[in-house]
Amino acid sequence: MKKTGAFYKQDHACTFCVWAPEKEQVTLHLIRPEDRSFAMTKDEEGYYSVTVENVVPGAQYYYHIDGQDLPDPASGWQPADIYGPSAVVDHEAYAWQDQQWHGMPFKDMVLYELHVGTFSPEGTFEGIIPYLDDLKDTGINALELMPVCQFPGERNWGYDGVFQYAVHHSYGGPEGLKKLVDACHQRGIAVFLDVVYNHLGGEGNSFHHFGPYFSQIYSIPWGSAINFDGAYSDGPKGYFANNVIHWLEQYHIDGLRLDAVHCIFDNSAVTLWEVIRDKVAQLTATTGRKYYLIGESDLNSPAILKNPSDGGMGLDAQWLDDFHHILYVLLDKEGQARYADFNQLEQLAKAYKDGFVHTGEYVQFRKRRYGRSSAGISGEHFVVFNQNHDQIGNRVKGERLSVLVDQGRLKVAAAAIFLSPYVPMLFMGEEYGEDNPFFFFVSYKEEEHIKGIQEGRKKEFESFLKEGEMFPDPQSEETFIQSKLDWGKRKRGKYRELLEWHKALIQLRRSNEVLQNMCKDDLFVQLIGGKGYVLHRQSRNGMEHLLCLFNLSEEVLEYEMPGFKKEWNKIMDAGAHTEKMRVGELLQLQPVSVVIFG
Repeated sequence: MKKTGAFYKQDHACTFCVWAPEKEQVTLHLIRPEDRSFAMTKDEEGYYSVTVENVVPGAQYYYHIDGQDLPDPASGWQPADIYGPSAVVDHEAYAWQDQQWHGMPFKDMVLYELHVGTFSPEGTFEGIIPYLDDLKDTGINALELMPVCQFPGERNWGYDGVFQYAVHHSYGGPEGLKKLVDACHQRGIAVFLDVVYNHLGGEGNSFHHFGPYFSQIYSIPWGSAINFDGAYSDGPKGYFANNVIHWLEQYHIDGLRLDAVHCIFDNSAVTLWEVIRDKVAQLTATTGRKYYLIGESDLNSPAILKNPSDGGMGLDAQWLDDFHHILYVLLDKEGQARYADFNQLEQLAKAYKDGFVHTGEYVQFRKRRYGRSSAGISGEHFVVFNQNHDQIGNRVKGERLSVLVDQGRLKVAAAAIFLSPYVPMLFMGEEYGEDNPFFFFVSYKEEEHIKGIQEGRKKEFESFLKEGEMFPDPQSEETFIQSKLDWGKRKRGKYRELLEWHKALIQLRRSNEVLQNMCKDDLFVQLIGGKGYVLHRQSRNGMEHLLCLFNLSEEVLEYEMPGFKKEWNKIMDAGAHTEKMRVGELLQLQPVSVVIFG
């Protein structure tokens, strides 16, 4: 499985390699700074290659195949968008300043998902850098960038990107991403990148001209599945497995979040997952750094975390959607319409204690038994959140949680994830209660794709549209502009109050040894009258205890303080009128509140 793409050498020579196993001829066509063409040589596995002298960084080229010029599937840069020529990138030219960065344990991270185009007014990688100190001051120490590989146009979530190795031109291209990662590492902030290996975008996709990248066996919702186990599957498998190393090695990325891994199908004896894990292990041996792979999965299966040799995917962690669903339903009375199978406080207790809520029961939404228990798997293997791009952007009005519930419930929601035994993640702006929407948006060029996405989104959400209500046009630039953060809010009023609450929670999580214990066997949940709960956390040696009391109702709840300690001292709260409590005393837990005693 050779690496494909353009590999620049410091002596101004460049080797070009492309996979096209069924083609009789492929020609490299350099178009800038001068027009030159070179026949390429094919090996036994279908890889064409040629080394050319006197090539400068930024040189633009196509592969001439089937009578037409086409961009490189492994292009590292598309300066003129998806239909333009590919460009040579000199990865050795950037002078990295992050030599002191050695990464951090995943369990210590506070992840922060952001969309590059809407995070700052500039909508670029470099536009993020001025805000890094504020994020660090909040306690955030890991960015998770939504996909940045080349997609059509200027505006997009990135999940229908085409060129998996190319950094989007409107965000700042390869150098812009390196500057951002460098700036993050110098501040002690890790960087994760969201990648999509289950399909490729439709507009500008010419991969079928090169080889059988796509499967005829499997069906997925967003287009053709990738061919990871059929005839000629070595090419696609190498393309995507090498892409993992591309981001980790060339851009110093600390880890990847892999989109919808349940739609990646590979029944080979040696799967894509095993190839990836071997390559990552080799890179770790070279650099001495630990890299992390996080999966988004719709399977509710702990096999995601198993070693590939044991039939798993070998991922380090996965998103815990069940935690979001049940907590949201308990906080927002309208949530039941979206998540009909989540409706009991006992399910939240199960999410804290075990992980997955659905572990083999019959689920109405699925029309089948669904899931398997994740009990016994330690908390650092799960990521929890109250909001993410999907949960906000897949609503008709793109409402954030701050628009759906009041300030008290926002504080309860934040405490629920930061006091959990899991790795917490915030969506950009959540820390101060941003209330601008986050819509789904695109900027396609072809009328077929524009109409397809407009009609598809409208049909998908027509059951949520009220009479006379219009669905925001994803193609409209205004939809994109409305989705930008208003960063100045965080300094005033209720926004500042919520920001300070998040800071305090993150600081408590980071400084308290009890919250450092991510073993779920040392955690207990007690329900209070079906309207609240006590999250009892303890240290590994059982000597230190925290009582995290949550009231999700509109009425005062009473709780008798337990006998683990003679006296309990309040650490922080959003709704209590006492500083100390003794064993056996009744605590008056105020409506919609959380109180922490230690």
